Amino acid sequence: MIHRNATVAVVGAGDFIGSAIARKFASEGFTVFAGRRNGEKLAPLVQAIEAEGGRAHGRTLDARNEADITAFLAEADAHAPLEVCIFNIGANVNFPFTETTERVFRKVWEMACYGGFLTGREAAKLMLARGQGKLFFTGATAGLRGGVGYAAFASAKFGLRALAQSAARELGPKNIHVAHLIIDAGVDTAFVRDRIRAREGDAALENLDPGRLMSPESVANAYWQLYQQPRDAWTFELEIRPFGERW
Repeated sequence: MIHRNATVAVVGAGDFIGSAIARKFASEGFTVFAGRRNGEKLAPLVQAIEAEGGRAHGRTLDARNEADITAFLAEADAHAPLEVCIFNIGANVNFPFTETTERVFRKVWEMACYGGFLTGREAAKLMLARGQGKLFFTGATAGLRGGVGYAAFASAKFGLRALAQSAARELGPKNIHVAHLIIDAGVDTAFVRDRIRAREGDAALENLDPGRLMSPESVANAYWQLYQQPRDAWTFELEIRPFGERW
């Protein structure tokens, strides 16, 4: 493995998509800084990356806390230049409209939208100082259309998409590639499988259509493809979905 003098920061490095992103960029020679709540849960990810010859650091992080985000990205940038920052916090919840509490609505917005603002702003400051960088945001179908029970989640993801658009228009001419990745599908995670089981029973999982769920590794590969794009053909918004998804 050839090690680069470059860091990728993954804000929201969960057990599935975030971890897959971290492992992909580590395999390409980046030093990984992974952040999530309960950072001790990142130990297996860090160990796996190091066992494969990569470099990784796990940190406890609350993306809603300005001081946390600022310190996390500054540490990543001090270790090696921050070349890529990926905001990957989901906050996917489903409640009937009249049962969506003020606390739920506000917390989801803070996690999926406000956290994206803090992450993007602080990463942009570091990247602008060098005149280059990649700033990517994980979006969802809910960022395009609100669904039944998704008032909180869709509002936050709509906001994140608007944030990414504004950032792309402002930062693109300054050589910072901003992209918004819309995942138009369920991703094959324990959370999604539990929801399928709750709605459809165990038999649905035993006979799961191979075109229904997207693997976390496929999301990571999509981000790697975005990273490799030449500056004269940057994608702002990329929609990805399994071949069996109805859209």
